[in-house]
Amino acid sequence: MSAFDVTSLPGATFGGLFAVEFEATKLTETAEADPQALPRVLDEHQGLLLIRGMGHITEEPELLLRLSRLFGTEVESYHETRMARQNVHPDIPEIFLVSNIPPADKVPPPQPEPPLNADGTLPTRFPHRRGWHTDQSYRRPPPDVSLFYCVVPAQRGQAQTLYADGIGAYEALSPDMKACVENLVGIHAKPGVGRGEVAVRAGDAPMALGPGDLPQRQPVVRVHPETGTKSLYLCEAGQMDWIDGPFVDMETGVDGAGAKLLYELMSHYTRDDFVYAHEWDEGDLVIYDNRTLIHAATWFDAQKHQRLMWRTTVSGNPGAKYAGEAKSWLAA
Repeated sequence: MSAFDVTSLPGATFGGLFAVEFEATKLTETAEADPQALPRVLDEHQGLLLIRGMGHITEEPELLLRLSRLFGTEVESYHETRMARQNVHPDIPEIFLVSNIPPADKVPPPQPEPPLNADGTLPTRFPHRRGWHTDQSYRRPPPDVSLFYCVVPAQRGQAQTLYADGIGAYEALSPDMKACVENLVGIHAKPGVGRGEVAVRAGDAPMALGPGDLPQRQPVVRVHPETGTKSLYLCEAGQMDWIDGPFVDMETGVDGAGAKLLYELMSHYTRDDFVYAHEWDEGDLVIYDNRTLIHAATWFDAQKHQRLMWRTTVSGNPGAKYAGEAKSWLAA
């Protein structure tokens, strides 16, 4: 695609990550002149793109919506999905605020305990690294693509975002494991409702859920609707159902056969050779395909540093498994 100069990101171990190096002020109009251009690049490079130097979005947030609309038929309103209003952009309900700057109240994950890697860096592999997920997998159909934009970065060395390659992880499974997961179905649950591993182990009573918040079943092996590639589609302990799951037709509970398989799969999925850690600079925009990868946040010192990120999620083509389904979160 000649409209964009696409180059491999130096030092990245993630096989699909590429940086779109382009004159930022012209990116939106160039992309809109060929609406399939950026989606093609995303598909060609396994679902992860970095666009640098997009700081003008901060002054004109509508640009983030315009870019988001290139990736699906609907940019989701966080008012519709009942996000807490303090974490939604005051003027644009399609923008989710991931921030510790009041009135937003998103706190970072806890600082990981030792041991560190030999070079002093923090491990990224599950279960030492927690929080691995794909956006809103507890909904059906789940969103296709997310755009994550840095308005105010925290100090470098903290507040990275980790991305793991679900296509590469699936392809590296043994033949026996591929056969095991081929028709497996995971049960995904909304965080904070008492169905995650930590809450179940603690003996917390799960919340009574309305029809729009019930756990949702998703295929563990997902076929991408545009490329036909297969990838793993699952999350770690905080976004799976540990009461009725984590998998359909397997032993349930935190110590069951399903739990052991989830730990094995997530440890494989988050191996170093499948993971890229992004250090954020102001104006960075990362576009990622929720159908083919997972991500996790790292700790930052929220007592010393402020951080503000904007996120949009886009729906439109979740694939044949979801064809014609109504939005689960609108169930009466």
